[in-house]
Amino acid sequence: MLQHLMDFFSGSHLIALVNADPLWVVAIVAVIILCETGLVIVPFLPGDSLLFTLGAFLPATSLSPVMVIALLTAAAFVGDTLNYHIGKGSVGRFILRRQWLKSQHRAKTETFFQKYGSATVFIGRFVPIVRTLAPFIAGLSAMPRSAFLLWNFAGALAWCSSFIALGYFLGDLAWVRDHREWLALSIIGVSLLPVLTAILRPAQQEEP
Repeated sequence: MLQHLMDFFSGSHLIALVNADPLWVVAIVAVIILCETGLVIVPFLPGDSLLFTLGAFLPATSLSPVMVIALLTAAAFVGDTLNYHIGKGSVGRFILRRQWLKSQHRAKTETFFQKYGSATVFIGRFVPIVRTLAPFIAGLSAMPRSAFLLWNFAGALAWCSSFIALGYFLGDLAWVRDHREWLALSIIGVSLLPVLTAILRPAQQEEP
């Protein structure tokens, strides 16, 4: 499954999909962003790298970067809002009872809240794991909805625009244009290392 995901979002597959219909690529990335930010049990999805990689491919398309940033910002905003309400309701308490959250991930996010307060919702956008758990913990702690929505929107806009813009401007460089396949493969591969770690660690712990 992991290999299929890497194959699909890199190399010739991604280039072929971009050339065929770049809006489909944007839609797929938007769904992944929505899942990463909206479903607290999947904090390992590679949002940062997908935004950057998408930005690097945009110069080869006719899509407006502003439109792409707006769509993905909306996906990130909706995802965090969903996650906040999950944490605030009975589903959040059920997730805690079932111990579906790793204690170290929750502790890391709570440390951010202790240090930065409500701004964690903004800052956490740029920190893997914290990005997914911050809205959930905000809901659990009954953070005021108005404050959450404000930090949520600001963080979603800053996160999506910065990574897409960085990829876009680098993607227009000659070297990047000539090595888009390897760039996409490398970025997605590195971003999925936490998934491999999460899969391999339980197996290592079970060994005598």
